Amino acid sequence: MKSLKNSLLEHAGAQRPIAHGVGRRKAAVARVWLRHGKSGITVNGRSHTEYFDTDVERDTLLVPFSAVPTASGFSVEVTVYGGGKMAQADAIKLGISRALVLMDESHKPALRENGLLTVNSRVKERKKYGQKAARRKFQFVKR
Repeated sequence: MKSLKNSLLEHAGAQRPIAHGVGRRKAAVARVWLRHGKSGITVNGRSHTEYFDTDVERDTLLVPFSAVPTASGFSVEVTVYGGGKMAQADAIKLGISRALVLMDESHKPALRENGLLTVNSRVKERKKYGQKAARRKFQFVKR
């Protein structure tokens, strides 16, 4: 007996995902699915050129495909939430890289060489009590 999810996928004509990857950056979390089909990146149901405003953000997504040229023939579907647009773009870049490695282990050296599998773990430092910000103190007054 087929599961409800599989029957819905077949009914919708959607192809099954080949690989799945998760990327995180600051507060942004991106879930990425690679599928066979026409090449294109869909972010939250919209085209990546429509979703991201600047060329820097758009180009960030395509870096894994320039590092591994044989992987350009895939359809990429992304669900992303949290953080700002640039953090979301970096999270998607990491998710695509991880999905490419899951799909074919031979992509790993090229992605590693370009620094695409390294997690950028920097996050905002919390504000401390008795201070103006995370590290900034109030102005000292002698008298």
